[in-house]
Amino acid sequence: MPIQLTLLLPPGAATAAWTTRRRSYRDLLRRKRESFWQTKVDSERSSPRQLWRSIDALMGRGRAPTSTAVGAVELHQFFDDKVAAVRASTNDAPPPSFIAVPLGCLFADYRTLTVDDVITAVRLLPDKQCTSDPMPTRLLKENINDLAPFLVELFNRSLVLGVVPESFKTAYITPLLKKCDLDPADVKSYRPISNLPVLSKLLERLVARQLLDYLTACSLLPELQSAYRAYHSTETAVLKVLSDILLAVDTGDLAMLALLDLSAAFDTVDHAILLRRLNVSYGVDGSVHRWFKSYLGGRTQFVRCGMSSSSSSLVLYGVPQGSVLGPILFLLYTAELIRLIESHGLHTHLYADDTQIYGSSLPKSTAQLQDRMAKCISDVALWMRSNRLQLNTEKTEVLWCSSTRRQHQIPATPLVVGSDAVIPVHSVRNLGIYIDSDISMKTHIAKTTSSCFAVLRQIRSIRRSVSRPVLLSLIVSLVLSRLDYGSATLAGLPSQQTDRLQSVLNAAARVVFSARKYDRITPLLRELHWLRVPERIAFRLAVIVYRCLNGQAPQYMINEFRSVADMESRRRLRSASTAALIVPQTEHVTIGDRAFPVAAARIWNSLSPFVTSSPSLPVFRRRLKTDIFLRSFDAD
Repeated sequence: MPIQLTLLLPPGAATAAWTTRRRSYRDLLRRKRESFWQTKVDSERSSPRQLWRSIDALMGRGRAPTSTAVGAVELHQFFDDKVAAVRASTNDAPPPSFIAVPLGCLFADYRTLTVDDVITAVRLLPDKQCTSDPMPTRLLKENINDLAPFLVELFNRSLVLGVVPESFKTAYITPLLKKCDLDPADVKSYRPISNLPVLSKLLERLVARQLLDYLTACSLLPELQSAYRAYHSTETAVLKVLSDILLAVDTGDLAMLALLDLSAAFDTVDHAILLRRLNVSYGVDGSVHRWFKSYLGGRTQFVRCGMSSSSSSLVLYGVPQGSVLGPILFLLYTAELIRLIESHGLHTHLYADDTQIYGSSLPKSTAQLQDRMAKCISDVALWMRSNRLQLNTEKTEVLWCSSTRRQHQIPATPLVVGSDAVIPVHSVRNLGIYIDSDISMKTHIAKTTSSCFAVLRQIRSIRRSVSRPVLLSLIVSLVLSRLDYGSATLAGLPSQQTDRLQSVLNAAARVVFSARKYDRITPLLRELHWLRVPERIAFRLAVIVYRCLNGQAPQYMINEFRSVADMESRRRLRSASTAALIVPQTEHVTIGDRAFPVAAARIWNSLSPFVTSSPSLPVFRRRLKTDIFLRSFDAD
């Protein structure tokens, strides 16, 4: 019988071997995690949107998938029925009116495209495509020098003949949840987004460039419409409206703000009315008009939801969401609303299908202001019906604004619009920025702080899986971007308000360095080269002023400033030889001084000539941050 020998390790040696293997495993796991995240960031760094979408999905924060309880056929039917309902409700509306284009404005022929035009436009395309594209956009970019002559020939023929290829007008609809907290099993929770071929969008980009150049040269673009235009944004739109409200309340008035909502606005645009308006109100004629008629007509679409698809149907109304020209055409379609609202003695600002109407009055005249607002909204609703659009009074909001001491003077009576009564609210969300009735911005700060801390908690859960550079990139893009959005509207707030935002910044710095809660924060901020919240607000205001003074901002922002040198009474003063701006006079530090033209002018005047005389925006930003950073941390 053979003898079996069992070799046993001493207890101490076995424990050491197990510890070594465990350490080796953990080291390997850490290296693999860091390698994965670093590769993910490096491979998608050129496309930040795709990078953060991937990060969101890996962190469980991606878009909610379409519910399996909702099918493509059901969604397609819902989208069609919604448009049909709006059309039916506006059948008895009076015909629309049109404002004639000024003399000398005519856009009848496109400029002939060149190979360089196409190559430049292709290189600016985002690296994404849809399933109807014959090749990935990446391959198109790599081979554009060979393909450009053929594309130029195709596009020029389309522009000269006024015909859009049929294959460019077939889209599949991706249903996306309007908000992440909506019920994914309810068809009403989704909005339709058109997915078009890359070549179709490329042609639209080239057409849009020529159209916008013409509209800009003839001053036909509405000044108070901030969507889909260079230097215009949601932040500039809200900053303008909030600034006007602050200045009105500063004088003792009560301000009234109404936010209007449209039902399926983009999908109910009437093609005949749009084409008529392009011709009469904007001077679009000849082959250009024929091209737009072909662009709008004969479009087909179907809904794709998961693995199921609906049958294709003809698109009779609307401009496609997800296209390049669709939003611009909607802007032109609704631009006449501005003149209509101003005829009631009220102010307005448009952003895509969001309409803001506001005005102010003495406390004793609020009933007259409320009546004027009601008549204005009624006329707006009638104009919309004439243009086959529908005002959604259920989502229309009304906010009265006043100082804290005058809150008791705010009317509690509802705003009556037709047969509907709109109850005033205490806070509204206006283009992503919350405005309170007392203009304290407390709701916006609370919402921002809450969302930032939620993201930080998720980032902290993967902190050990990523290297510090990747972690820093995630925090800058997912936390600091939220913290800075709309920061210009927070100028002049008391420190107890901004301290809440500063707590987010402090927590983010501690996550980067894995610091403890009670470690000193100043050394961490200094090493990261992060400005504190008050300095971040000042930085944002100064950048906007620089843009305004150098023609890189909306005209309604540029008009807010006047140079000291432009004042006849001050031309002999020493300040006239500097870049100093006039600071408007206000009544209250806590209200009027927070208005954009006041706060921004004071920030600008405090900067050194070395900063304000910067030759370009990148140089200005670099000098400005260095100047503010040194002044802030040297004081410590």
